[in-house]
Amino acid sequence: MTDHSDRSRYFDYAATSPLDSRVLREMLPYFGEDFGNAHSIHSFGRKARAAVEHAREQVAQLLGAEDPSQILFTSGATESNNQVLSAFQNGCMGPFEHSAVREPGIRRGLSTLNNNGLEVLPPAEPVELISQMLINNEIGTIWDPTLLRASCEYLHSDITQALGKIPIDLSNISFASFSAHKFYGPKGVGGLYSEALPPHSFILGGEQENGYRGGTLNVPGIVGIGFAAEIAIDEQAGDFDHASTLRELCLSELEGFTDWQVNGGPTVSPFILSLSFLGVEGESIVIELDRMGFAVSSGAACSSQSQEPSHVLTALNMSEAWLRGTVRVSFGRGCSLDSTAVLSKSLRLAVEKLRSMN
Repeated sequence: MTDHSDRSRYFDYAATSPLDSRVLREMLPYFGEDFGNAHSIHSFGRKARAAVEHAREQVAQLLGAEDPSQILFTSGATESNNQVLSAFQNGCMGPFEHSAVREPGIRRGLSTLNNNGLEVLPPAEPVELISQMLINNEIGTIWDPTLLRASCEYLHSDITQALGKIPIDLSNISFASFSAHKFYGPKGVGGLYSEALPPHSFILGGEQENGYRGGTLNVPGIVGIGFAAEIAIDEQAGDFDHASTLRELCLSELEGFTDWQVNGGPTVSPFILSLSFLGVEGESIVIELDRMGFAVSSGAACSSQSQEPSHVLTALNMSEAWLRGTVRVSFGRGCSLDSTAVLSKSLRLAVEKLRSMN
């Protein structure tokens, strides 16, 4: 039987990364002996509060924020995105946004910016808010959101696929959303960078986070995102080089194969590789590779149960034949040269098998 416990065969880091064992060790005391509520004024609470504020400093350093007070801890990028978008009535969003921006944006009546291929076009008239992601979660395209800054009063960017992977430039960005579990931190915790103040209080019921996010703080999770940020400061350059090497290897192993293409354009994150194959279904490739012990995806994890075509690929006017045969391979620290080479060979075998069945 195939060993599904081999982490070197996990190629779905864009969906989630494994919790770094060093981060887990840092978190463990706050599940046990250091259990205090960070807003209690006794010694137990003060110790927890100190850990939270240290984590805020660690995240601010990774982000390049001027002041740790600009970091608001949340349950993750989805909550952070919703907090920003719920505060504005007049705005636009990019055509390639994650559903955590797209769905609340539609509900708030935000219009979708036009695009010319991968180029996101500014609105005809200035608006109050524009939300434009930094790195796309499906195809890995890297954009510069600040190119739209002249067209809005406030600029928001979902930087979930970028933080901990590439240096972040917050110049001219008003708000930035992120999650810990994309860079080896725990699930269920993330944050919102606000250049000045958060747009408004989103979760009511307490004075936590200076009154901008009610609810008892998730101290272990916050400690985890802080330590993951500290590790990323030291290791993101090496991680970037590692992912670049693996991506090039994967592509080289596919050379000579028929009827396939790479999506995302010339400016892409090396951590995400979107591939389309004619004559097959992406979901079938994922299932076939899973039988071989490999984890990849056919798109965003949050929409893996959806039968609707990817709005990202649809915005690029990709034909249905290519769109349906798309898979996403995403790289991380646990992937090896050997496992990547075997993945590429297995991918060819899976596609050949599926094509022969049609």
